[in-house]
Amino acid sequence: MDIVDQATRSKMMSGIRGKNTRPEMMVRKFLHAKGYRFRLHRKDLPGKPDIVLPKLMTCIFVHGCFWHRHPGCQYSTSPSTRIEFWSEKFHKNVERDARHQDELESKGWIVLVIWECQLKRGGTGLSLLSKRLDSISKAKLPNRENQENASA
Repeated sequence: MDIVDQATRSKMMSGIRGKNTRPEMMVRKFLHAKGYRFRLHRKDLPGKPDIVLPKLMTCIFVHGCFWHRHPGCQYSTSPSTRIEFWSEKFHKNVERDARHQDELESKGWIVLVIWECQLKRGGTGLSLLSKRLDSISKAKLPNRENQENASA
């Protein structure tokens, strides 16, 4: 049994944003401060990734644990009403996410997923992202020191 009427619940649910969420803004500020330049929500890529780093051929999805079903996460709860509806919805979300990730990887893109809970107080999301992007940068972009030594 829901604690609010259907019209109120509908209004509440329609207010949930899909773009420019607080976790996404945290990641964008972090990337910008680190010197990365990126594009947002590219419609020409499967799943319209939240953040795209074209030079690194890397897509970043910032997923909410509830909607995208972060395995084993305390925020990945299920509503107690309309169990069949929610079960089907969550299953389709997870299936769609996997399909988009497979499509991107088959086109040569590296796909990173940052979970909402990893960005909460004391989370490791940004440090993990930094380490991952550093290793991708080293692999994808030529090292300037090596270029300078080769030309000397």
